[in-house]
Amino acid sequence: MTTRYEVAVRADAQLGEGPTWDADTGRLLWVDILGRRVHTYEPATGRRTVRTTDQHVGAAKPRAGGGLVLNLRDGVALLDPDGTVRWLHHEPVPGRRANDAAVAPDGSLWAGTMCYDETPGGATLTRYTADGQAEVVLPDVTVGNGTGWSPDGGLLYYVDSTTRRVDVFDHDDGRLHGRRPLTEVTAGFPDGLTVDADGCVWVALWDGGAVHRYTPSGALDRVLELPAPRVTSCAFGGPGLTDLYVTTARTGLTRPTPLSGSVLVVPDVGRGLPQPPFAG
Repeated sequence: MTTRYEVAVRADAQLGEGPTWDADTGRLLWVDILGRRVHTYEPATGRRTVRTTDQHVGAAKPRAGGGLVLNLRDGVALLDPDGTVRWLHHEPVPGRRANDAAVAPDGSLWAGTMCYDETPGGATLTRYTADGQAEVVLPDVTVGNGTGWSPDGGLLYYVDSTTRRVDVFDHDDGRLHGRRPLTEVTAGFPDGLTVDADGCVWVALWDGGAVHRYTPSGALDRVLELPAPRVTSCAFGGPGLTDLYVTTARTGLTRPTPLSGSVLVVPDVGRGLPQPPFAG
């Protein structure tokens, strides 16, 4: 049975991704990677904005000092409140682009990449600090996707989509240890994820048309079926962080559904964690 959902933003995004709730402004941020657009949506007013970037944009996250940090094709950039864009770390790699990203409890940005042709092992997960220092925390990634931390910050959940797994690491001050599978995914490919206040992991399923919730032990305990086959990511938002916002894509579909590329919301479905802003 299809989940009770609402259409938050009716759109035709090629590759909608990276929903992020900005509590300070009461708005949702999300991107269309291939459309090179950064979107905002204010549920309280219905107001929307769209900004086009110069290159493919994998993620946009709030900054502590205002503005946004952008995971772009050629590196990580800062969008200042006055609209100025400047590089924090510029490191273009031919044939590679930005993908999903997340902000760690310490305010660093953990940014994923992938090759356009999905070359095995051709990408990384890299940690960026506020002063622009970059450290590769995971090499040999193929399609870097969902990244999120447990409520106490001691665990990192991570998706390299081609493995069809959600992996978990021990996390200590920016260091990862003890990689092991949390769960195997068979209904499509795991994509973006978010972690709720109970420590459960909500995973969007590309070509799975759903979001799955897994307990900290890896048990599947909830399935949200949605009217779009390419579900890309999810994030809790709203005043109480109880509404789950879900991005979708239409790229590569010969027969996209009417809501492919839109942002959906499942109201009052759980309780999310406040997301820290990027420290830069």
